[in-house]
Amino acid sequence: MAWNEPGGNRNDNDPWGTGGGRRGNDQGPPDLDEALKKGLDKLNKLLGGKGGKSGPGGGTGSGSGGFGAILALAGILVLGYIGYQSFYTVDEQERAVVLRFGEYHRTENPGLRFKVPLIDDVNKVLVTSVRSTQSRGQMLTQDENLVSVDLQVQFRVGDAQAYVLNVRDSPQALAFATDSALRHEVGSMTLDQVLTEGRAELAVRVQQRLQQFLEEYGTGLTIVQVNVESTQPPEAVQDAFREVQRAREDEQQLKEEAETYRNKVVPEARGRAQRLIEEAQAYKQQVIERARGETARFNELLKVYNMAPDVTRDRMYLQALENVLSASSKILVDTESSNNMLYLPLDQLTRRSSVQAGGGGGNSGGDSGSVDIRKLSDQVLEELRSRQDTTVRRSR
Repeated sequence: MAWNEPGGNRNDNDPWGTGGGRRGNDQGPPDLDEALKKGLDKLNKLLGGKGGKSGPGGGTGSGSGGFGAILALAGILVLGYIGYQSFYTVDEQERAVVLRFGEYHRTENPGLRFKVPLIDDVNKVLVTSVRSTQSRGQMLTQDENLVSVDLQVQFRVGDAQAYVLNVRDSPQALAFATDSALRHEVGSMTLDQVLTEGRAELAVRVQQRLQQFLEEYGTGLTIVQVNVESTQPPEAVQDAFREVQRAREDEQQLKEEAETYRNKVVPEARGRAQRLIEEAQAYKQQVIERARGETARFNELLKVYNMAPDVTRDRMYLQALENVLSASSKILVDTESSNNMLYLPLDQLTRRSSVQAGGGGGNSGGDSGSVDIRKLSDQVLEELRSRQDTTVRRSR
Protein backbone atom coordinates (compact mmCIF):
# COMPACT_ATOMS: atom_id res chain seq x y z
CA MET A 1 0.00 0.00 0.00
CA ALA A 2 1.33 3.49 -0.82
CA TRP A 3 2.30 5.80 1.99
CA ASN A 4 -0.39 8.32 1.12
CA GLU A 5 -3.13 5.77 0.34
CA PRO A 6 -6.33 6.38 2.32
CA GLY A 7 -7.37 3.87 4.96
CA GLY A 8 -4.02 3.16 6.56
CA ASN A 9 -3.40 3.61 10.29
CA ARG A 10 0.32 4.39 9.93
CA ASN A 11 2.36 6.43 7.47
CA ASP A 12 5.73 4.84 7.93
CA ASN A 13 6.67 5.69 4.36
CA ASP A 14 6.37 9.46 4.88
CA PRO A 15 9.38 10.94 2.89
CA TRP A 16 9.67 13.86 5.33
CA GLY A 17 10.12 11.43 8.20
CA THR A 18 7.16 12.74 10.21
CA GLY A 19 5.77 9.28 10.98
CA GLY A 20 2.49 8.52 12.59
CA GLY A 21 3.66 9.10 16.17
CA ARG A 22 3.96 12.92 15.78
CA ARG A 23 1.21 13.76 13.36
CA GLY A 24 -0.87 10.63 13.31
CA ASN A 25 -3.02 10.48 10.22
CA ASP A 26 -2.30 14.13 9.25
CA GLN A 27 -1.79 14.28 5.44
CA GLY A 28 -0.76 18.04 5.29
CA PRO A 29 2.54 19.49 3.86
CA PRO A 30 5.90 18.77 5.53
CA ASP A 31 7.41 21.04 8.18
CA LEU A 32 9.66 23.60 6.28
CA ASP A 33 11.51 24.71 9.40
CA GLU A 34 12.63 21.18 10.13
CA ALA A 35 13.73 20.62 6.51
CA LEU A 36 15.78 23.87 6.60
CA LYS A 37 17.47 22.83 9.82
CA LYS A 38 18.45 19.47 8.34
CA GLY A 39 19.91 21.17 5.29
CA LEU A 40 21.95 23.55 7.46
CA ASP A 41 23.24 20.67 9.54
CA LYS A 42 24.48 18.82 6.47
CA LEU A 43 26.17 21.96 5.15
CA ASN A 44 27.79 22.57 8.54
CA LYS A 45 29.18 19.03 8.54
CA LEU A 46 30.62 19.51 5.08
CA LEU A 47 32.36 22.73 6.21
CA GLY A 48 33.85 21.05 9.27
CA GLY A 49 31.29 22.09 11.91
CA LYS A 50 29.35 19.98 14.37
CA GLY A 51 25.81 19.22 13.51
CA GLY A 52 23.17 19.85 16.22
CA LYS A 53 20.16 17.76 17.10
CA SER A 54 16.79 18.66 15.82
CA GLY A 55 15.10 17.83 19.18
CA PRO A 56 14.14 20.25 21.93
CA GLY A 57 17.55 20.11 23.60
CA GLY A 58 19.66 20.81 20.51
CA GLY A 59 18.38 24.24 19.50
CA THR A 60 21.47 26.25 20.49
CA GLY A 61 24.02 24.10 18.63
CA SER A 62 21.92 24.01 15.51
CA GLY A 63 21.57 27.85 15.41
CA SER A 64 25.32 28.55 15.76
CA GLY A 65 26.22 25.94 13.13
CA GLY A 66 23.75 27.40 10.67
CA PHE A 67 25.10 30.97 11.11
CA GLY A 68 28.69 29.81 10.48
CA ALA A 69 27.62 27.98 7.34
CA ILE A 70 25.92 31.12 6.05
CA LEU A 71 29.02 33.19 6.70
CA ALA A 72 31.22 30.63 4.92
CA LEU A 73 28.90 30.53 1.94
CA ALA A 74 28.83 34.33 1.77
CA GLY A 75 32.63 34.41 1.92
CA ILE A 76 32.92 31.95 -0.96
CA LEU A 77 30.48 33.97 -3.03
CA VAL A 78 32.37 37.20 -2.30
CA LEU A 79 35.72 35.65 -3.21
CA GLY A 80 34.26 34.22 -6.41
CA TYR A 81 32.81 37.56 -7.38
CA ILE A 82 36.11 39.36 -6.68
CA GLY A 83 38.03 36.81 -8.75
CA TYR A 84 35.55 37.11 -11.60
CA GLN A 85 35.72 40.90 -11.57
CA SER A 86 39.55 41.01 -11.37
CA PHE A 87 40.27 39.69 -14.86
CA TYR A 88 39.08 40.77 -18.30
CA THR A 89 40.01 40.19 -21.93
CA VAL A 90 40.91 42.79 -24.57
CA ASP A 91 40.36 41.73 -28.21
CA GLU A 92 42.74 42.39 -31.08
CA GLN A 93 40.52 45.15 -32.43
CA GLU A 94 40.24 46.90 -29.07
CA ARG A 95 42.21 49.00 -26.63
CA ALA A 96 41.19 49.25 -22.96
CA VAL A 97 41.38 52.56 -21.11
CA VAL A 98 41.63 51.92 -17.34
CA LEU A 99 40.39 54.58 -14.89
CA ARG A 100 41.33 54.31 -11.21
CA PHE A 101 39.04 56.28 -8.93
CA GLY A 102 37.80 58.09 -12.07
CA GLU A 103 41.29 59.22 -13.14
CA TYR A 104 43.22 57.92 -16.15
CA HIS A 105 45.60 55.13 -15.09
CA ARG A 106 46.77 53.24 -18.21
CA THR A 107 45.85 51.92 -21.66
CA GLU A 108 45.90 48.16 -22.10
CA ASN A 109 46.76 46.27 -25.29
CA PRO A 110 45.04 43.04 -26.44
CA GLY A 111 45.25 40.04 -24.10
CA LEU A 112 44.13 38.85 -20.64
CA ARG A 113 44.41 41.75 -18.16
CA PHE A 114 43.98 42.35 -14.41
CA LYS A 115 42.12 45.13 -12.62
CA VAL A 116 41.25 46.00 -9.06
CA PRO A 117 37.52 45.38 -8.55
CA LEU A 118 35.35 48.29 -7.47
CA ILE A 119 38.35 50.61 -7.94
CA ASP A 120 39.35 50.33 -11.60
CA ASP A 121 36.89 51.12 -14.39
CA VAL A 122 37.68 49.61 -17.84
CA ASN A 123 36.45 51.23 -21.07
CA LYS A 124 37.02 49.15 -24.23
CA VAL A 125 37.30 51.04 -27.53
CA LEU A 126 37.38 49.67 -31.09
CA VAL A 127 40.44 51.19 -32.78
CA THR A 128 40.80 49.19 -36.03
CA SER A 129 37.28 49.26 -37.49
CA VAL A 130 36.45 52.07 -39.93
CA ARG A 131 33.11 53.76 -39.34
CA SER A 132 31.28 56.28 -41.49
CA THR A 133 28.88 59.15 -41.04
CA GLN A 134 26.79 61.21 -43.49
CA SER A 135 26.46 64.97 -43.73
CA ARG A 136 24.05 66.87 -45.97
CA GLY A 137 23.00 70.49 -46.15
CA GLN A 138 22.50 73.62 -48.21
CA MET A 139 25.12 76.34 -48.06
CA LEU A 140 26.27 79.49 -49.85
CA THR A 141 29.18 79.51 -52.28
CA GLN A 142 31.65 82.32 -52.83
CA ASP A 143 29.49 83.85 -55.59
CA GLU A 144 26.43 83.78 -53.26
CA ASN A 145 24.63 80.81 -54.82
CA LEU A 146 22.92 78.01 -52.90
CA VAL A 147 24.15 74.46 -53.38
CA SER A 148 23.22 71.13 -51.77
CA VAL A 149 26.16 68.89 -50.83
CA ASP A 150 26.05 65.24 -49.71
CA LEU A 151 29.20 64.18 -47.87
CA GLN A 152 30.40 60.86 -46.44
CA VAL A 153 33.14 60.80 -43.80
CA GLN A 154 35.01 57.59 -42.95
CA PHE A 155 36.90 57.63 -39.63
CA ARG A 156 38.41 55.46 -36.94
CA VAL A 157 39.64 55.91 -33.37
CA GLY A 158 43.32 56.90 -33.39
CA ASP A 159 43.78 57.75 -29.69
CA ALA A 160 41.68 55.67 -27.27
CA GLN A 161 42.55 57.81 -24.24
CA ALA A 162 41.45 61.06 -25.91
CA TYR A 163 38.35 59.35 -27.32
CA VAL A 164 37.22 58.26 -23.82
CA LEU A 165 38.28 61.24 -21.70
CA ASN A 166 38.45 64.47 -23.73
CA VAL A 167 35.05 64.60 -25.43
CA ARG A 168 31.77 63.44 -23.95
CA ASP A 169 30.14 62.63 -27.33
CA SER A 170 32.78 62.15 -30.04
CA PRO A 171 30.34 61.29 -32.89
CA GLN A 172 28.36 64.46 -32.20
CA ALA A 173 31.57 66.51 -32.13
CA LEU A 174 32.55 64.90 -35.45
CA ALA A 175 29.19 65.88 -36.98
CA PHE A 176 29.57 69.50 -35.87
CA ALA A 177 33.17 69.68 -37.09
CA THR A 178 32.22 68.16 -40.46
CA ASP A 179 29.45 70.69 -41.00
CA SER A 180 31.78 73.56 -40.06
CA ALA A 181 34.62 72.39 -42.34
CA LEU A 182 32.25 71.76 -45.26
CA ARG A 183 30.62 75.18 -45.03
CA HIS A 184 33.99 76.89 -44.75
CA GLU A 185 35.39 75.21 -47.88
CA VAL A 186 32.22 75.57 -49.97
CA GLY A 187 32.08 79.26 -49.02
CA SER A 188 35.55 79.76 -50.52
CA MET A 189 34.64 78.21 -53.92
CA THR A 190 32.36 79.27 -56.77
CA LEU A 191 29.25 77.36 -57.76
CA ASP A 192 30.78 76.15 -61.02
CA GLN A 193 33.75 74.71 -59.18
CA VAL A 194 31.55 72.90 -56.65
CA LEU A 195 29.31 71.40 -59.35
CA THR A 196 31.99 70.37 -61.88
CA GLU A 197 35.73 69.93 -61.72
CA GLY A 198 36.16 71.24 -58.16
CA ARG A 199 34.44 68.32 -56.39
CA ALA A 200 37.62 66.26 -55.95
CA GLU A 201 39.49 69.28 -54.65
CA LEU A 202 36.60 70.04 -52.29
CA ALA A 203 36.82 66.55 -50.74
CA VAL A 204 40.58 66.89 -50.15
CA ARG A 205 40.27 70.33 -48.60
CA VAL A 206 37.39 69.27 -46.33
CA GLN A 207 39.38 66.24 -45.12
CA GLN A 208 42.40 68.37 -44.25
CA ARG A 209 40.39 71.01 -42.41
CA LEU A 210 38.23 68.42 -40.60
CA GLN A 211 41.31 66.57 -39.35
CA GLN A 212 42.72 69.86 -38.10
CA PHE A 213 39.50 70.59 -36.18
CA LEU A 214 39.43 67.12 -34.59
CA GLU A 215 43.03 67.45 -33.45
CA GLU A 216 42.29 70.84 -31.91
CA TYR A 217 39.24 69.43 -30.11
CA GLY A 218 41.22 66.38 -28.91
CA THR A 219 38.56 63.88 -29.95
CA GLY A 220 41.04 61.08 -30.69
CA LEU A 221 39.45 60.44 -34.11
CA THR A 222 41.39 60.03 -37.36
CA ILE A 223 39.80 60.78 -40.74
CA VAL A 224 40.36 57.97 -43.27
CA GLN A 225 38.50 59.32 -46.31
CA VAL A 226 36.07 62.06 -47.26
CA ASN A 227 33.82 61.46 -50.29
CA VAL A 228 31.64 64.14 -51.90
CA GLU A 229 28.78 61.97 -53.11
CA SER A 230 26.74 64.65 -54.88
CA THR A 231 26.56 68.40 -55.40
CA GLN A 232 23.33 69.81 -56.77
CA PRO A 233 21.76 73.24 -57.15
CA PRO A 234 18.44 73.97 -55.44
CA GLU A 235 15.30 72.36 -56.84
CA ALA A 236 13.91 75.61 -58.26
CA VAL A 237 16.86 76.23 -60.59
CA GLN A 238 17.94 72.69 -61.48
CA ASP A 239 16.57 72.92 -65.07
CA ALA A 240 18.56 76.06 -65.78
CA PHE A 241 21.69 74.48 -64.36
CA ARG A 242 21.17 71.40 -66.53
CA GLU A 243 21.07 73.63 -69.60
CA VAL A 244 24.28 75.29 -68.49
CA GLN A 245 25.84 71.87 -67.97
CA ARG A 246 24.85 70.77 -71.48
CA ALA A 247 26.38 73.95 -72.90
CA ARG A 248 29.61 73.21 -71.05
CA GLU A 249 29.62 69.67 -72.41
CA ASP A 250 29.14 70.98 -75.95
CA GLU A 251 31.96 73.43 -75.39
CA GLN A 252 34.20 70.65 -74.15
CA GLN A 253 33.29 68.51 -77.17
CA LEU A 254 34.13 71.33 -79.57
CA LYS A 255 37.43 71.85 -77.80
CA GLU A 256 38.27 68.19 -78.16
CA GLU A 257 37.39 68.23 -81.86
CA ALA A 258 39.53 71.33 -82.40
CA GLU A 259 42.37 69.68 -80.54
CA THR A 260 42.02 66.58 -82.73
CA TYR A 261 42.12 68.72 -85.88
CA ARG A 262 45.13 70.56 -84.53
CA ASN A 263 46.92 67.31 -83.80
CA LYS A 264 46.26 66.25 -87.40
CA VAL A 265 47.16 69.48 -89.22
CA VAL A 266 50.16 70.63 -87.23
CA PRO A 267 52.25 67.45 -87.79
CA GLU A 268 51.49 67.58 -91.53
CA ALA A 269 52.54 71.23 -91.72
CA ARG A 270 55.67 70.46 -89.76
CA GLY A 271 56.44 67.60 -92.14
CA ARG A 272 56.04 69.81 -95.19
CA ALA A 273 58.15 72.52 -93.60
CA GLN A 274 60.85 69.98 -92.77
CA ARG A 275 60.75 68.68 -96.35
CA LEU A 276 61.15 72.20 -97.77
CA ILE A 277 64.02 72.84 -95.40
CA GLU A 278 65.74 69.64 -96.48
CA GLU A 279 65.18 70.47 -100.18
CA ALA A 280 66.64 73.93 -99.64
CA GLN A 281 69.60 72.42 -97.86
CA ALA A 282 70.08 69.98 -100.75
CA TYR A 283 69.83 72.79 -103.33
CA LYS A 284 72.27 74.84 -101.34
CA GLN A 285 74.72 71.96 -101.19
CA GLN A 286 74.21 71.32 -104.91
CA VAL A 287 74.96 74.94 -105.85
CA ILE A 288 77.99 75.03 -103.59
CA GLU A 289 79.37 71.80 -105.04
CA ARG A 290 78.69 72.97 -108.61
CA ALA A 291 80.46 76.25 -107.90
CA ARG A 292 83.37 74.39 -106.46
CA GLY A 293 83.49 72.14 -109.51
CA GLU A 294 83.35 75.13 -111.87
CA THR A 295 86.10 76.78 -109.90
CA ALA A 296 88.28 73.70 -110.06
CA ARG A 297 87.60 73.35 -113.82
CA PHE A 298 88.44 77.01 -114.41
CA ASN A 299 91.71 76.62 -112.52
CA GLU A 300 92.62 73.62 -114.63
CA LEU A 301 91.61 75.51 -117.80
CA LEU A 302 93.75 78.41 -116.72
CA LYS A 303 96.79 76.18 -116.54
CA VAL A 304 96.09 74.91 -120.06
CA TYR A 305 95.47 78.44 -121.33
CA ASN A 306 98.77 79.60 -119.96
CA MET A 307 100.47 76.82 -121.88
CA ALA A 308 98.64 77.43 -125.28
CA PRO A 309 96.56 80.59 -125.27
CA ASP A 310 95.51 80.61 -128.99
CA VAL A 311 94.39 77.01 -129.13
CA THR A 312 92.57 77.24 -125.85
CA ARG A 313 90.83 80.44 -126.90
CA ASP A 314 89.58 78.90 -130.15
CA ARG A 315 88.42 75.80 -128.36
CA MET A 316 86.53 77.83 -125.80
CA TYR A 317 84.93 79.86 -128.58
CA LEU A 318 83.75 76.74 -130.38
CA GLN A 319 82.40 75.24 -127.17
CA ALA A 320 80.49 78.43 -126.46
CA LEU A 321 78.96 78.39 -129.94
CA GLU A 322 78.05 74.76 -129.52
CA ASN A 323 76.32 75.42 -126.22
CA VAL A 324 74.39 78.36 -127.63
CA LEU A 325 73.40 76.83 -130.97
CA SER A 326 72.43 73.45 -129.48
CA ALA A 327 69.53 75.00 -127.62
CA SER A 328 68.07 77.00 -130.57
CA SER A 329 66.51 76.26 -133.95
CA LYS A 330 68.87 76.72 -136.91
CA ILE A 331 68.20 77.93 -140.51
CA LEU A 332 70.79 77.83 -143.30
CA VAL A 333 70.47 80.57 -145.92
CA ASP A 334 72.64 80.82 -149.06
CA THR A 335 72.27 83.82 -151.38
CA GLU A 336 75.69 84.00 -153.01
CA SER A 337 75.08 81.45 -155.80
CA SER A 338 72.06 83.19 -157.27
CA ASN A 339 69.46 85.74 -156.58
CA ASN A 340 67.08 83.13 -155.03
CA MET A 341 67.36 82.57 -151.31
CA LEU A 342 68.20 79.06 -150.21
CA TYR A 343 66.37 77.97 -147.04
CA LEU A 344 67.30 74.82 -145.12
CA PRO A 345 65.35 73.93 -141.92
CA LEU A 346 68.18 72.23 -140.08
CA ASP A 347 66.12 71.67 -136.92
CA GLN A 348 63.49 69.64 -138.80
CA LEU A 349 66.20 67.67 -140.62
CA THR A 350 67.92 66.94 -137.34
CA ARG A 351 64.65 65.76 -135.74
CA ARG A 352 63.91 63.51 -138.76
CA SER A 353 67.37 61.95 -138.69
CA SER A 354 67.13 61.30 -134.96
CA VAL A 355 63.79 59.52 -135.43
CA GLN A 356 65.22 57.32 -138.16
CA ALA A 357 68.29 56.53 -136.05
CA GLY A 358 66.07 55.55 -133.13
CA GLY A 359 64.03 53.19 -135.33
CA GLY A 360 67.14 51.46 -136.69
CA GLY A 361 68.67 50.62 -133.28
CA GLY A 362 71.55 48.17 -132.91
CA ASN A 363 74.35 50.75 -132.94
CA SER A 364 76.36 51.81 -129.94
CA GLY A 365 76.07 55.25 -128.36
CA GLY A 366 79.40 56.47 -129.80
CA ASP A 367 78.64 55.36 -133.40
CA SER A 368 75.08 56.76 -133.40
CA GLY A 369 76.39 60.33 -133.10
CA SER A 370 78.63 59.97 -136.15
CA VAL A 371 75.94 58.22 -138.18
CA ASP A 372 73.47 60.98 -137.40
CA ILE A 373 75.97 63.60 -138.55
CA ARG A 374 76.61 61.77 -141.82
CA LYS A 375 72.95 61.31 -142.47
CA LEU A 376 72.36 64.95 -141.71
CA SER A 377 75.11 65.95 -144.10
CA ASP A 378 73.68 63.73 -146.83
CA GLN A 379 70.24 65.20 -146.35
CA VAL A 380 71.60 68.73 -146.51
CA LEU A 381 73.50 67.98 -149.75
CA GLU A 382 70.48 66.28 -151.27
CA GLU A 383 68.31 69.25 -150.39
CA LEU A 384 70.83 71.65 -151.91
CA ARG A 385 71.02 69.64 -155.16
CA SER A 386 67.28 69.47 -155.48
CA ARG A 387 66.91 73.19 -155.01
CA GLN A 388 69.72 73.95 -157.48
CA ASP A 389 68.01 71.78 -160.10
CA THR A 390 64.75 73.62 -159.46
CA THR A 391 66.50 76.96 -159.88
CA VAL A 392 68.16 75.92 -163.15
CA ARG A 393 64.88 74.74 -164.61
CA ARG A 394 63.18 77.97 -163.74
CA SER A 395 65.98 79.97 -165.36
CA ARG A 396 65.53 78.11 -168.66
